[in-house]
Amino acid sequence: MAIEKRPWVDAIAHTTLILGVMVIAFPIYMAWVASTHTAQAMAQWPIPLLPGDQMLENYMSALSGTENSGTRGMSVYRMLAVSLISALTIAFGKIIISLLSAFALVYFRFPFRGLVFWCIFITLMLPVEVRIVPTFKVVADLGMLNSYGGLTIPLIASATATFLFRQFFKSVPNELIEAARVDGAGPIRFFFDILLPLSATSIAALFVIQFIYGWNQYLWPLLISTKEDMYPVIVGIRRMIPAGDAQTEWNVIMATAILAMAPPLFVVVLMQKWFVKGLVENEK
Repeated sequence: MAIEKRPWVDAIAHTTLILGVMVIAFPIYMAWVASTHTAQAMAQWPIPLLPGDQMLENYMSALSGTENSGTRGMSVYRMLAVSLISALTIAFGKIIISLLSAFALVYFRFPFRGLVFWCIFITLMLPVEVRIVPTFKVVADLGMLNSYGGLTIPLIASATATFLFRQFFKSVPNELIEAARVDGAGPIRFFFDILLPLSATSIAALFVIQFIYGWNQYLWPLLISTKEDMYPVIVGIRRMIPAGDAQTEWNVIMATAILAMAPPLFVVVLMQKWFVKGLVENEK
């Protein structure tokens, strides 16, 4: 059956996509433009729409973290390191715990297995904001304030990832399980030699999502971190904006914001193929 081609439909679709990209990309472009000008130029009206000649100075000033650099003495290097360690810990922690919990729910028989799954699944209705006060109390009592453990451990459990891995494991053919059992493979060997390789694309897709989730955390690190050397970069950017009538070094702040966007962008670009493949296979 021949499909009728309608050029005007393609033109509308491409125009809509281009406009959508422009709407999304314009704020990022303006942040980059602001990071290439002086603070005085960004305080005037109208603000510049074209790049300036202060890009290298602004980025070096942001990374230096000196008192007169606009970062209020906070080291962007340190903030980026805290964000990177936290995001990687959250991403790998969520994946490992979700894999093990899904493996137990699918391949082990124990009392109230269905109830356990629904208790895990129902936590999707309890976001961090709902349980933030008791969680903070527990973390504070354990002496985990201003630590990587306090930043990451309360966030590494994931009902969503557990549910996705459970659904994938249930789709594994029974013949493959029986063949592994005949070959003498125990549960641990079956998990590492068969399930993990089959789950590679799903793990990659979840890693991208969970890394960005961990990198963009704001509310929990804002509560748990009281020392500047434990600020992730998302919290640090907000701390750079002074209160009152003090001059805001928007050029340095925007340079820090561009630096903060670089690691998630690198992860998405590097793992784009695996990410898309993992989502498609999960849909199947």
